[in-house]
Amino acid sequence: MPDLAVPPTPPVPLAALLAREDLGLRQIAGPTDLDTVIHWAHTSEMHDPYPYLLGGELLLTAGVHIPEAAGSGTYFADYVSRIVAAGGVALGFGLAPVHDTVPRALVAACDHYDLPLVEVPPRTTFSAVARAVWQLMAQARLAELRRVTEAQQSLTAAASRPDPVTSVLRQLAQRVGGRAVLFGPDGTEIAAAGRDAAGTEALAGLARVVRPTGTTPSSTSPTSATDTVPGAHLAAYALGTGQGFVLGVAAPHRDQGDHTIASVAAVLLSLLTGEHQSRTGADRSSALVRLLLGAPPEDVAVLLGGDRWTVVHARPDGHAPDPVAASALGAALRSALIDLGRDVVRVLVPADRAPAPQPGWTLGVSAAAGPRDWPAADTQAARALARARATRAPLVRHGASGRPGLAGLVPHEEAEAHARTLLAPIAGNPALTETLRTWLSLHGSWDRTAVALAVHRNTVRQRIARCGALLDADLDDPDVRMELWFGLRHV
Repeated sequence: MPDLAVPPTPPVPLAALLAREDLGLRQIAGPTDLDTVIHWAHTSEMHDPYPYLLGGELLLTAGVHIPEAAGSGTYFADYVSRIVAAGGVALGFGLAPVHDTVPRALVAACDHYDLPLVEVPPRTTFSAVARAVWQLMAQARLAELRRVTEAQQSLTAAASRPDPVTSVLRQLAQRVGGRAVLFGPDGTEIAAAGRDAAGTEALAGLARVVRPTGTTPSSTSPTSATDTVPGAHLAAYALGTGQGFVLGVAAPHRDQGDHTIASVAAVLLSLLTGEHQSRTGADRSSALVRLLLGAPPEDVAVLLGGDRWTVVHARPDGHAPDPVAASALGAALRSALIDLGRDVVRVLVPADRAPAPQPGWTLGVSAAAGPRDWPAADTQAARALARARATRAPLVRHGASGRPGLAGLVPHEEAEAHARTLLAPIAGNPALTETLRTWLSLHGSWDRTAVALAVHRNTVRQRIARCGALLDADLDDPDVRMELWFGLRHV
């Protein structure tokens, strides 16, 4: 059978056409398969309709071409076999004006070749049947467009949730009634959603078609591929990140709009996993090599796209960070300079891109700093994150108030010398120094300090008591607290 040149519209189930009471159609031969679908209706009185069929038709005939002695020979068998060979899916036989009944030999031939035979009553014109087919197609097309539109909206909404990658995969799997998998550059399964479907294991192999082993997608690699295994339709889509991520989909059946829905998901996942950057990967590699070979940070900062940056420390709500979530955060902050730690993701963001709160994350942001001050900015971001977690704020910026204070009236060198002398008794113990700093910043709250430092509140009490003893100071005195806070800001 030739390949079907199917139109870009959903096909019509034959059962839906038979259910139209205004037509009065009745199937009298052939299999009653609910999966039989019609792509179009065509009328022909040729004794050999093969050259005029594209495949997928409901062929309508009044039997004008049937010779008088057809019932005694092989005419009907030859006729039906040619329809089947051309890809016709059903035959409609009109009872007027030539024949009063459907020839028995035609019924037998349709049963033999498994071609559904539909009786068209005299009151129903072939034009009415064709119009009904187009009406059902239009209704199916409208329903499909509505389904695709709703899927696009739900996928877009999923991409804005706290766990965007998993949310998009979950929504895609639900829409296609199967399973959606995100494969990493090395072919491993990074995230998945949906029920197990037949052929899920074969998805990894199909993913290699759009991401050849050991390479990333190129102009010679297909951007998508499909396959069929028993009980499932498979599809793989190379994400447009240039990093080798692939979306795989396994579903028990494949509807017209499924490719569009999966393509939307692929675009969203490309944005979530891609490197959104203003400089090329080669520039970043060059900067890394120069740093490893001893170049000072300020000499390589230009390769990264700027000379002033903010450091962001971020922690996801309710779970440990993973590579996909870290990449998605970097995309949201518009930076590809990401460091994934055990509990925290650090992102280096150009100073002109002020980080905004991100759903599902708690962020601490440093002040803008040049390359020489990046280590200090990293410390600022860590402290801002601790304060954000303690106060349950989605984002805290270092020095956010921006108001001039008394500290600005003292020369920095003198303030720093005084701070070193004041804090010398605890300077050799970073745990005490950081606990005192956090405790003072949170107005002496034991519980919030414990949350910020991820320690027990009794540990906080013991450390603060130790600080008071070593500093020989009454930490309940607001003047002492103020002076200590002044000193901590300058060391």
